[in-house]
Amino acid sequence: MTKRYLGNIITQNPTAPAGPFENDAAPGVWSLAEAFAYSKAGLWPTAGNAAPIGLFAGGTSAGTNRNTIDEISIATLGNATDFGDLTVTRYALAGCSSSSRGVFGGGFDGSSRSNVLDYVTITSAGNATDFGDLSTVAFNASACSSNTRGIFANGNDGYETNVINYITIASTGNALDFGDLLEAVQSMAGCASSTRGVFAGGENAGSRRNVIQYITIASTGNATDFGDLTVARYSPAACSSSIRGLFAGGEVSGTTNIIDYITIASTGNATDFGDLTTTFYRQAGCSSEDRGVFGGGNSNSNVIQYVTIGTTGNAADFGDLSVGREHLAGCSNAHGGLAA
Repeated sequence: MTKRYLGNIITQNPTAPAGPFENDAAPGVWSLAEAFAYSKAGLWPTAGNAAPIGLFAGGTSAGTNRNTIDEISIATLGNATDFGDLTVTRYALAGCSSSSRGVFGGGFDGSSRSNVLDYVTITSAGNATDFGDLSTVAFNASACSSNTRGIFANGNDGYETNVINYITIASTGNALDFGDLLEAVQSMAGCASSTRGVFAGGENAGSRRNVIQYITIASTGNATDFGDLTVARYSPAACSSSIRGLFAGGEVSGTTNIIDYITIASTGNATDFGDLTTTFYRQAGCSSEDRGVFGGGNSNSNVIQYVTIGTTGNAADFGDLSVGREHLAGCSNAHGGLAA
């Protein structure tokens, strides 16, 4: 039998690396041909290829508002672990992120609507730090981002608003005016490619909306009509790859399990993707380039579920949040808005 190396000091069969991310274990010694084969198969750890991390922040459960930030490894399945705390305990906030920093904005702190922005370094667990303020208080806002710019849209400052704010994620400071949504609305969901941000659903004066609208993230200006969701609803969750955006769950006349998808670079109506594991609204979404993850939701759920974004089909169980809650926010260091 042919031995891999002389002297019988190396195992006969190579030990496969744990995965393609820079922190994955890769014990052993390989020939160049073996290393090439693992690399071609997408299993060779590569510097700069950070493991996709998702964060779920804030929320409310059983009358208790939360400052909790949970962390998951999107590429694997399992329960969330504690990451740290927000600067202000609140729910109905929104989250966006670059490949290194997550930013959470707005919400309700239990006594008043909030304009607080705070941030974390996604690869380094710890408590959030003050970033600045939104231009107005924003309860039930939504957000999306590129690797450079974060967008916070709509919300409720006593009434539904059409306000769109933006921030430069790598810096700190107050948000600036970006433009306006098509109408005053709250409880939308947002996702993005690297160039385009998309917002969908929501409500105005109790009327559910099916409108999908988009902006060009690197510029400023008002939103433009994209198309319609398959069902009008508010408080869905969203996530995206660089190609597809997904909108999951929400409140119709009751909670729904519908997942819709769009092709972000085009315009047009959403198409049915599949179903959540059960009916949900007020959950949060995050994603890598290939996997979408939804966490929490109504009835103080601790459920985390996932889909493969590039296919269609029903969601499957991922694990559990550290504490069940709804009205939380999500972000990740690997979503579709970060693709080059």
